[in-house]
Amino acid sequence: MSASDSSVDLLDGTAVPVREQRRRAFAWQLYDVGNSAFQSVVVTFVFATYLASDLFLDPAVVAIGATNPDDPAYLAAQAGSQQVMSGLDMVAAIIVALLAPALGRTTDGSGRRKFYVAIFSGITIACMLGMFFVFPDAQFLFLGALLLAVGVVFSELAGVNYNAMLSQVSSEKNVGRVSGTGWGLGYIASIVLLLLVLILFIQDFNGDAPGAGILAIPSGADGDALNIRLTIVVAAIWFLGFLIPLLRRVPESRKHADVPPITIWQAYVELGRTIGHLWRTDRKLLQFLLSSAVFRDGLNAVFAWGAVLAAQVYGFSSSEVMYFAVAANLVAGLGTLAAGWLDDKLGPKVVIIGSLVCLIIAGTAMMFTPNTKLAFWVIALILCLFVGPVQTASRTYLTRSIPEGREGELFGLYATTGRAAGWLSNVLYFAFITWLAVPKAGVWGILVVFVIGLALFLMVPAKPRVAQLLPPSSARR
Repeated sequence: MSASDSSVDLLDGTAVPVREQRRRAFAWQLYDVGNSAFQSVVVTFVFATYLASDLFLDPAVVAIGATNPDDPAYLAAQAGSQQVMSGLDMVAAIIVALLAPALGRTTDGSGRRKFYVAIFSGITIACMLGMFFVFPDAQFLFLGALLLAVGVVFSELAGVNYNAMLSQVSSEKNVGRVSGTGWGLGYIASIVLLLLVLILFIQDFNGDAPGAGILAIPSGADGDALNIRLTIVVAAIWFLGFLIPLLRRVPESRKHADVPPITIWQAYVELGRTIGHLWRTDRKLLQFLLSSAVFRDGLNAVFAWGAVLAAQVYGFSSSEVMYFAVAANLVAGLGTLAAGWLDDKLGPKVVIIGSLVCLIIAGTAMMFTPNTKLAFWVIALILCLFVGPVQTASRTYLTRSIPEGREGELFGLYATTGRAAGWLSNVLYFAFITWLAVPKAGVWGILVVFVIGLALFLMVPAKPRVAQLLPPSSARR
């Protein structure tokens, strides 16, 4: 019997041929490829920077900024647009924190985990298509920020069930590589997509002639930023295309008779009892959830505000932001692929601690270097190298801790703790830019979040053990 014909025991308790496990894992990983369109094009490098651009400010204030970029009125207007975006993002964080654990638990044992991935991803894609109607005018800023926030909510809810599916496509021996490869492919796919939209819609190939990209699509205020709005449509189609392999290849999760279906309210009751039980029997797992919530919130802030800072503080043009995005995703992808291998060899704790320390050092260096493009390129790429490893190692740490059939519940709690701490980076970022009235000051808030998360994580066991949870039915007795 060849190696590809032998069986492998998946983390969800099923046994499948090695070849089938690889096919399912690849289809699952392609979702990261699709979701990268939302994370890179919408959340980070294109749509968010579009909303934060001068196109959504009062033209009179923009004229002042053109003469003096350090004018207090201009800086205050820039900070104001960030306040709108960060405020709605904070609301999104609260909604996810309230809904994620209950929805995650209701899918456990229901045999409908993949169904909810499809529904929530579909709503996210619909929000992306709606962004086509966000025209470059101050009156559309709130609509754009609202669509972004709603997309984030449903992307997070889809991610709860998607992460829970990791146990359906990996074994104890390769969970780190499967997870890391997914993250890595997502980053590398972002490069392909960003280059595609850069060439088609964003890069100025036309000199003094109107239009952007090789298609000469109307751009800027005069062209209603059609090039940016079409970019988001292409990203939505990309997401849909790479969602399909997961829906076709990965089987729906099994129904578990010992994990009965429950209502949303019962899920909250059961969640409370689960947390209480973990407090009595496995506080280290709770400590991991708390610490990872904090440092993952810092990672989200890096993605949310990195490109915005590049444009506002370092003077990057739209094309330069895209060039940086390509390099950033290449570096992040390579770092994440390496982290998956290190995770299986050394364990996730080593990967997480080493990466957080490097993030703190690089972020601090950014605050003490001049606001030059070269400084941003060097320091930001160092930051990107270590963001992905923290993400994938956190996912595998929790996967190794979850008993069969309870993935949705604990990944829902994982999302909830992450979003419950979501106010931390937003509030600190908001506080620093409000206090100092300069956009770059928000980086201090992100660094504080990383330090807190690292301090909490240091005492977490290096090798996670499978949590001993209460029987699901106990919540209704």
